[in-house]
Amino acid sequence: MSMKSRLLGMAFASADVLLELDRGRVAFALGAGPAPGIDPATAWAGQSLDDLLDASCRNAVMARIAGLQPGVRSTPVDIRVLTGDGRARAASLRAFALPELAPFISCALSWEGAVHDVPAERPKAALDARGLLQRLGAVLALGGTGPELTVDFVQVPGLDGEGEARRRANAAIETRLQAHSLDQASAARLAPDRFALIRESSDISDLAEAVRAAGAAEGLDLSPITSRGEIGRCEAAIAVRTLRLALEDCLKDGADAGVHFGERLKRTVQDADRFRGIVRERQFTLAWQPIVALDTRAVHHFEALTRFGGAGQAPTGPISMAEELGLIEGLDLAVAEKALGQLRQPGFGLTKAAINVSAVSLTSDAYVQGLLRMTASVPDIRKRLMVEITETTALQDLDAANARIGALRNAGIKVCLDDFGVGAASLDYLRRLQIDVVKIDGGFVRDIAADRTARSMIGHLVELCRDMKVLTVAEMVETEPQADAVRALGVDYGQGWLFGRPTAVPAVTASAPAGRRRGEVASWG
Repeated sequence: MSMKSRLLGMAFASADVLLELDRGRVAFALGAGPAPGIDPATAWAGQSLDDLLDASCRNAVMARIAGLQPGVRSTPVDIRVLTGDGRARAASLRAFALPELAPFISCALSWEGAVHDVPAERPKAALDARGLLQRLGAVLALGGTGPELTVDFVQVPGLDGEGEARRRANAAIETRLQAHSLDQASAARLAPDRFALIRESSDISDLAEAVRAAGAAEGLDLSPITSRGEIGRCEAAIAVRTLRLALEDCLKDGADAGVHFGERLKRTVQDADRFRGIVRERQFTLAWQPIVALDTRAVHHFEALTRFGGAGQAPTGPISMAEELGLIEGLDLAVAEKALGQLRQPGFGLTKAAINVSAVSLTSDAYVQGLLRMTASVPDIRKRLMVEITETTALQDLDAANARIGALRNAGIKVCLDDFGVGAASLDYLRRLQIDVVKIDGGFVRDIAADRTARSMIGHLVELCRDMKVLTVAEMVETEPQADAVRALGVDYGQGWLFGRPTAVPAVTASAPAGRRRGEVASWG
C-alpha cells in the first residue's frame, strides 16, 4: 500500500470531503458530495467557496480561514452547503495551512444530518449613506470585545446605464455585497455605481470577484474598484464622523474615487488620534492679543489664541477637523484650563481674558459644567473671564444654547459672539441669545475706509447693539483709517495688528496716538 493511499484513507476516516482552496476558490476537491449526483471533484472545481455556502455562514468561514496560523488546525465552524435545488446540507468544516503549500488552504468537511430545505429569506435591502453611518454607530456602541471592523468601498464603473441586464446585475450585486457584509445587513448603496459595506477585518473574501461574477451572469464585463478602510475599535462617534468625511470625499470624486477611500479613511483616523494626543498632552500654546478701547487705546482685555506646532502656526486646519469629528469639546476645555492656569500666575495681575469655545461644545452641558468646575475653587477669576463663541452656524437649538450661556453669565463669566455679521442668522442670534459682546466680522472692517456700504452696515449694527446694551468689538483693525472709521461709528473696542500682535504673555503697551493713555487694563465696563 502506498503512503499516499494510506494518508488518504486516514483523512477520509475523519472527514467526508477534502478541499484545497486557492485564494477562496476550490482548486481541488475529493469525497462524498452533499447529495446524490453531486461529485465535488467536478461540480465544485474552480468555484468560489462563497458560492457553495449559504449566506448565513459565509462570513464566519472566511473569518476562520483568514485567521489561520501556519501549522495550526482551525476550530470547527458550522456551515450549510448548497445543493443547487433550493436545499442545503449541514456540515462541520476545519481548515489547515501548511507553509510550504501557501497560498493553498486545506479543508476537511464532515456532513451532519440529511439534506434539508433552505428557508426562503428575502435579502435585506441595501442601506443608504445615513443608514450605513447609523449601523456603524450602533455596532460600535455595543463595545465589548467584538471584532475589529473595516469599511469597504466598491465602485463599479458602467453599472449606472440602462437596460434589463444592468437592472438584474444591479440587484444581484446588491444582494452579494449584503451577503458579504456584517450580519448580512451592513451594505449600502451610495450612488448608482458606488457601494460601501461594513465587514470584520478578518474577512478577506474578494468583493471585486463577487461583483464581476454577478455582472458576468448577465453578460456584463465589469471592472470594479475596491478599497478597504480600517475602523478597528475606534470610539463610535469618532468612527461615524470619520467615515462620513471619507465617504463624502469619495462621492465628490470621479472615476477613481474607490482607489483613494482606504487611504482617506486611514488618514482621517490617524489625524483624529493625533489630535486627541495633542489635547491629552497639552501640546499647544496660547498667544495673547490685546483688545483696546477705541476712544482711549487702553487695553481692555486679551484674547487667548490657540497655537499648534509653535506660536506662528494658526489652528484653522486642526480646529476644523476637530469640529467635524466631534473632538473640539476636549480642546475647548483644555484651552480654558491652560488659560486659567496662566491667569493665576504671578505677573498676570488682574488681566482679563477671552477664551474661544466652538458652538459645537455648547450643544451639550459638558463644556459649561467643566468650566464651572475649573473655576469653583477661585470664583473671583470668573469676573476676569469671557467666553467667545466661534462657528455659530453649529447653534441649531438656540433655546438650549441660551440656557447654557445663561449658566455662564449667572456665574459672572461674560459671553461674546465671534465673527458677527448682518445676515438673518446673526440677527436671530442677537435676538434670542443673552450675550454681552459681539465681535464684528473682520471682512466688514477690512473694507470700511473705502466702502460706504460696509460703513452703513456696521453703523446700523452698532446702533442695534447699543439699544440692546451689547458691547461691540471690531476685529482685524490694521490701519489708523480703519480704527478712526469704526470709532466714529460708535464701536466700543478694537482688535488687530494696529494695536498689538499675539504674544506669549499679555503685553499692555498698545500703540496709541499722542494724548491717549497706554497700558491701562480696564474693567469689562
